Amino acid sequence: MTFYTFDGTLDGLLTAVFDAFERHEAPEKLLAAGDMLPLFCEQVHEVVTDEAKAKRVWAGLEKRLSREALRMISVSWLSELPELANPLFGYVCKTFRQPAGVSIERNFADPDVLAVTNIARKVLHEQLRMKQFIRFQKANDGTYLAVVAPDHNVVPLVITHFADRFNDQPWLIYDAKRHYGYYHEGGGAPVRVTFEDESAVPFNLADGKLSDEALSADDHLMQELWRTYFKAICIRERMNPRKQLKDMPRRYWKFMTEKQ
Repeated sequence: MTFYTFDGTLDGLLTAVFDAFERHEAPEKLLAAGDMLPLFCEQVHEVVTDEAKAKRVWAGLEKRLSREALRMISVSWLSELPELANPLFGYVCKTFRQPAGVSIERNFADPDVLAVTNIARKVLHEQLRMKQFIRFQKANDGTYLAVVAPDHNVVPLVITHFADRFNDQPWLIYDAKRHYGYYHEGGGAPVRVTFEDESAVPFNLADGKLSDEALSADDHLMQELWRTYFKAICIRERMNPRKQLKDMPRRYWKFMTEKQ
């Protein structure tokens, strides 16, 4: 049995597809670097990520799959789930094995297609929740800050939404789990940013709160008003904790003003 190892990147996976066809092989499994090799492993091919090879594979996919299918593949990769690699590898390989003009993207009876599609749907569902649950705080300099820590890497998927909605305002959406964010100055395109020293930032990565010195006086009042409003609309006799947890999972609460 032949196994492939790769560096865990999408370019690495696409390079593995290129290598498999170039070597006329159908590897038993694709393993991330450092994974334990199976007991009955006969041959291991270490995939060396090659951007040129990856681009050729992606260009081939663009000719064989619809725009929606390509988007689902890209979105599924943002899940960061280790169990995605093999179904996605199988999906891409099967795509190239189909006759010209035939696509497997709607063949949900295929386990690889189904797995990739279901993972992509999970990412898109969390993207929707990010749009609903992001809470901004206004800093003294007029910048609006929101800190998040989603299960999947969905921040890139929501940036366009907030850039369109708050186009004339400066804001920063920061992913505390992945240590990067997007800054929008107002009027321009959002820019990906990181901090060299996160200990020096004026907000707490654990709960997303701006320090009292950095928080604007107006926002102190707005947060209190929001908490008061949230409590006022809550009808105690109609409380349904199970339904609330389903609609608003507890993992999001630490960054939500009304739950602090």
